[in-house]
Amino acid sequence: MKLNSDKRIKIVVIGSSNTDMVIQADRLPVPGETILGGTFLMSPGGKGANQALACARLGAEVTFVTKIGNDLFGIQAMEIYKSEQIDTRYVYTDNKNPSGVALISVDTTGENFITVAAGANQSLSVQDIDKARDVIRDADIVLLQLEISLKTVVYAVDLAHRLGKRVILNPAPAASLHKTLMNRLYAILPNRIEAEMLSGIKVSDRRSAAVAAGIIRDKGVANVIITMGSEGAFVLDDQGREAMLPANETPTIDTTGAGDVFCGALSVYLAEGHTLVDSVRFANVAASVAVTRIGAQSSIPYRFEIDRVFLFDSPI
Repeated sequence: MKLNSDKRIKIVVIGSSNTDMVIQADRLPVPGETILGGTFLMSPGGKGANQALACARLGAEVTFVTKIGNDLFGIQAMEIYKSEQIDTRYVYTDNKNPSGVALISVDTTGENFITVAAGANQSLSVQDIDKARDVIRDADIVLLQLEISLKTVVYAVDLAHRLGKRVILNPAPAASLHKTLMNRLYAILPNRIEAEMLSGIKVSDRRSAAVAAGIIRDKGVANVIITMGSEGAFVLDDQGREAMLPANETPTIDTTGAGDVFCGALSVYLAEGHTLVDSVRFANVAASVAVTRIGAQSSIPYRFEIDRVFLFDSPI
């Protein structure tokens, strides 16, 4: 059942804060090749930060748990979080390590490759998570990714699970995960590559997505959502029901951050009391808006932009 629209849902995002350095060129270079003529853009990013901003812009009351460096990038990131009305009480500062940085190359079709220097993100500790226990206890949903220490992720998932929270994990970047961790998740949101890492199955179409999702769900996750880019998202829920939900057709400029927008949008709509399938539809619309813009956080849409498309065009 949908929650009262006057009640702001609460989401705790635990994850990374980075600065993205993006070069847009006609094509991606091959190893050893230099390509001239690219356009440079520097913008705030990090999967945790992107998802926190997405949740905030889509209407949630957001607390972000992360760690930044004591440097210009960290200061700028903090200013952005505050300007987006994100609770920054648990944004910690590391005086020994720099803020995280991501180097991103994007071609004219919107495809990209990304290299991340984690920096302060890797020092986000179990003790830091403990300090945020009260806000985790009050959350409707706890959302995590894998750009911080896996030990910290495991502890945070365990704590949230013990507090009775619905935990959603975006397993990015791809990594092998222990079955104990999987058992404590409400939902997992891998893309094709991450789904292959978790299942051993190459995901190329609905049929292979169904096989991969089944293997992942057998490891203990209640709900599996595999994002498949322009093809949409495959859903396998806790009742064994399957659905392939197509993406909205929009011109693609840059896919950077679109997956994070999807994760944030799904978390918000689900926390509001909507079904998993409707939440995936909502997330598909949000991601389709994001890919029409360049940059990660600069591409994140606001709620009114999604509602005017989703509420009138989506078959709910």
